[in-house]
Amino acid sequence: MALLAVGAGHSAWGVLGVAAAIGATQLSVGWVNDWLDADRDRVTGRTDKPVASGAVSRRTVGIAGLVASLAAPLLGLPFGPAATVCITLITVFALLYDWPLKSTPLSVVPYLVAFGLMPAFVVIALPGHPWPPAWLVAAGALLGGGAHFANVLPDLDDDAATGVVGLPHRLGATGSQLAAGALLLAATLTLVLGPPGPPSWPGLSAAGAAVVVLPCGWYAARRANGRRVAMFRAVIVVALIDVVLLVLSGPVT
Repeated sequence: MALLAVGAGHSAWGVLGVAAAIGATQLSVGWVNDWLDADRDRVTGRTDKPVASGAVSRRTVGIAGLVASLAAPLLGLPFGPAATVCITLITVFALLYDWPLKSTPLSVVPYLVAFGLMPAFVVIALPGHPWPPAWLVAAGALLGGGAHFANVLPDLDDDAATGVVGLPHRLGATGSQLAAGALLLAATLTLVLGPPGPPSWPGLSAAGAAVVVLPCGWYAARRANGRRVAMFRAVIVVALIDVVLLVLSGPVT
């Protein structure tokens, strides 16, 4: 989002402000998630989690999550009321994923809304507060939806064992892989075809790469009998392609 802010024409202070506000939302959702899931992480042996490993107390992480959650709207204030509302909604929907939507069929909704609003916040925060183009919001939402299914893939078994049954768990590993691939491919095409004017050759090349990478990931996964890991890596590659396209998407006002 900071790189997108540079491309959108923010000043140096504007870029720092965007990075701080978006960063606060990420710290908020991550810390609150670790606070809520401390017991689950211990049960599943998540030694990579500081709370589960005992490196930091659950109370400390909870307080940090609260501070970050309150900081995000405050960091939006210098950009005006509309931008403040936008960053607040991003924070609220991110936290709604942590609880209670993570374990429901609506688990993808916070990703769709929050990721769609993040590039919108970058545009609305510009001087004059222009309205973001629909293709930019749609691309962000599709990227977020794909990220949800990809992010859950490696943890499907652990989540199910501890009672987390979101939309990816209900679709299963195969359904989640297909959903992640389809959403990320749709995001790629939106970023290539959405901006005004004819598609650029780099954009078309990126779309072609995405079309190739996903089936290759699926095939490699089946060959290696490690479907989730290989497909997870493939969708991450496409997600990175989408992020680059988003940053290089040209005028966003």
